[in-house]
Amino acid sequence: MKARTRDTVAAVTAVCTAVLLAACGADTGDEPRTQGRPSIGLLLPDATTARWETQDRPLLEKRIGELCAECVVDHANAKGDVALQQEQMNSMITKGVDAIVLVPVDARSLGPSVTKAREAGIPVISYDRLAEGPISGYVSFDGVEVGRLQGRALLRAMGDKVPGAEIVMMNGDPSDPNTKSFEEGARSVLGSKVKIGKAYDTLQWRTEAAHMNMAGAIAALGVESIDGVYAANDGLAAGSISALKANKVDPLPPVTGQDAELSALRRIVGGEQYMTVFKPFAPEADAGATMAVAAARGQRLDRLATAEVPTHDGKAVSAVLLTPVSVTADNMRDTVVKSGLHTVRQICTPELRAACVRAGLI
Repeated sequence: MKARTRDTVAAVTAVCTAVLLAACGADTGDEPRTQGRPSIGLLLPDATTARWETQDRPLLEKRIGELCAECVVDHANAKGDVALQQEQMNSMITKGVDAIVLVPVDARSLGPSVTKAREAGIPVISYDRLAEGPISGYVSFDGVEVGRLQGRALLRAMGDKVPGAEIVMMNGDPSDPNTKSFEEGARSVLGSKVKIGKAYDTLQWRTEAAHMNMAGAIAALGVESIDGVYAANDGLAAGSISALKANKVDPLPPVTGQDAELSALRRIVGGEQYMTVFKPFAPEADAGATMAVAAARGQRLDRLATAEVPTHDGKAVSAVLLTPVSVTADNMRDTVVKSGLHTVRQICTPELRAACVRAGLI
């Protein structure tokens, strides 16, 4: 039966998932829905950031399957295109799905689509990024704390060059509300301790855009003036590092990151990137899936909320805000390896064997 939107639908933690049991398959096609089977739309923003298709999607689909034997899942990826994601939202509304899990390409632009879904009685769960419009719940990590972790690590890595160090700030896409939170957290730590020589917004989080921006920063500031690089995620770190290496910068300045991508972990072990931020994907997907299934079934979740966040219109929405973890070579085994995100064998390629020994990974 079609689920109705509740006035308050909350995000939930992994603890609450015990109330929903069973195993189920997922459907990503456009076949007609089986009458009486709850359907959940899963809309991801792009394929540029590896996590969406390699981590979040399979984890969400798996957990939805474990929680709901009768549920079907419709998945679509906007490939960084706002207009395409709006069309995908309209398609989900037309199909009459019972809930939508949305990672918006552009939080503001998707607001009218969220409103349209609410008017159709479809609750929208904003996942990882806070969409505008009348969302029913939100699950993510504390973005400000992500930035704080990055800022603290960068100060630590620059050592006695602080205070007075000069850095390049490679922020994310300004249409992603998380970008502002990351930058806020980083600036709160960096404060007056560093000089920000150049700061950039990176459209669509593109690695090649970060490369171009860093090349511009090198030309403007000079190689010797760059003591550190704040890169908001691992893709931007990769682009920044490639530009530094192309300009024969040696040794490389410390560079931050986020998402614990496998390539980033290898760069950290190899000494090219200083740190990343690990946001355990399983707990986030667990909370998002549990909320989506319950919303699709028309169940109230407000009693299971762990936090509230303000939305664009000033109203509060119930949310789960999970805790991020800073990862360097020193604690990689006890964080991403211990969690099962990546294995030592995956990280420690033959050319990194000696570095992995030094890091205590093997």
